[in-house]
Amino acid sequence: MTDINTNTTAESSSQTGSPAQSGSPFKTVDLALIALFVALMAICSWISIPIGSVPITLQTFAVFVTVAILGGMKGTIAVAVYILLGAVGVPVFSNMQGGIGVLLGQTGGYIIGFIASSLIMWGFEKLPHGKTIWMRAISMVIGLIACYAFGTAWFMQVYTANKGAVELATVLGWCVIPFILPDAVKIALALFIGSNKSIAKLMNKVRFPEGKRTADSSDNK
Repeated sequence: MTDINTNTTAESSSQTGSPAQSGSPFKTVDLALIALFVALMAICSWISIPIGSVPITLQTFAVFVTVAILGGMKGTIAVAVYILLGAVGVPVFSNMQGGIGVLLGQTGGYIIGFIASSLIMWGFEKLPHGKTIWMRAISMVIGLIACYAFGTAWFMQVYTANKGAVELATVLGWCVIPFILPDAVKIALALFIGSNKSIAKLMNKVRFPEGKRTADSSDNK
């Protein structure tokens, strides 16, 4: 009887693609969702309005909504995959650019800075009440500031090495100040979508079509 039960459990795990059977914390549907949001980030990056040294895109919105919907861990993985795809030459960045040269260029720090943004949002999730709308809003704002700081420091370093010294105020005028209001709107939109209960229910149905949830499923999205 024990052997029959063991075999039945193994067959059931094989049929459902259980993480326990493969040793992976991710289900197939999780990997598909990560890929979907990587594609979303690429598409949003292609929607570009050139302004000065850094174009205005929906990239920031896509990064924040990705982490808000997928959760900290899977959202951060999606952001990392997006950046890695761009680094190896896939044209996922603004103006359909790709390649390591984009990341090593003057504005590459703002792209790499999205990793810091997603990690900050992930960290906030683990705090008490970390998934409330206000904590999410705070995490997005701090994440954006971290992205600004890293990207600006990177820009100054690359610009100075190639063209000569530049003042911080000048770089902020080029790369940060014109984007504050548009990025605030993007954060508000990402916050609204990421906190929408209908979207949350849809995501649960996609990830748990049998209507079953594990105790840590919402924390390990």
